[in-house]
Amino acid sequence: MESLRLDLIPAGRAAPRLAVLGDMTLRPGRVHEFCGPARRTLALHAAARMAGPVMWIRPGWAAERLNPEGVLPMGVEPGRVIFVDGRRVEDLLWSAEECLRAGAAPLVVCELAAKPGLTPVRRLHLAAQTGADTAASWGGGPPLGLLLIQGQGGVPGVESRWYMTCTHDARGLGWRLERRRARDAPPMVWDVDAEGRTHPRGAPVERA
Repeated sequence: MESLRLDLIPAGRAAPRLAVLGDMTLRPGRVHEFCGPARRTLALHAAARMAGPVMWIRPGWAAERLNPEGVLPMGVEPGRVIFVDGRRVEDLLWSAEECLRAGAAPLVVCELAAKPGLTPVRRLHLAAQTGADTAASWGGGPPLGLLLIQGQGGVPGVESRWYMTCTHDARGLGWRLERRRARDAPPMVWDVDAEGRTHPRGAPVERA
C-alpha cells in the first residue's frame, strides 16, 4: 500500500523527501511549520502530493473552515480530509501527537492560534518517529506533520519553516513562497504561478 509518493534526492545518506512545489521538499517523519496568509493553500499542495487520509486538526471555536469546492481544484479529494475539532488549546497538540504516533495517516495538519514551546514540538517529532515504525509494519510511509501558524510564525524546533502569501494581480493567480528555515538548506524566495511552478527570486536571502 502506497501512503505517499517520495522523490529521492541524492545527497549522501539523506532521507527521502516529499516534493511539494518546485524546489520545495519536506522530510517525512518530522514536523514542519507553515505560516503566512496562504499557509492552508500550501498545506493543500502537500496533501495533493500524497495519498491516503489527511488528519486536519483545528480549533473548534474558529469560524474559518476549508471549502470543499476550493479543496478539489487543488487536487485533493474532500473525502480524504478528516477534521478534528479541538475544544481547548491543549487538545490540538495532543490530537496531533496521537495522530502522528498512530501512523495511520500519512499527513497530519494542525492549525494553531499561538506558537507552541520547544518541548511540545519535540514530543511531536518523537511521535512522528514512532508513527514511522508503526506505518512500516503495514507497508506505509512515515507520517508528515504540519503546524499551521498565523502571521510570521517562529515555532522553535521545527524541521523547516515556510511562509506563503498571495500575490494575485490582473495577470492571474500567484504566490510568494519563502523557505525561512531548514536544517540542510539556506533561506530562499520563490514566485509560484497558478500551475504550481516555482521561479526563484534571486540569491538566497538572509533571515534571522
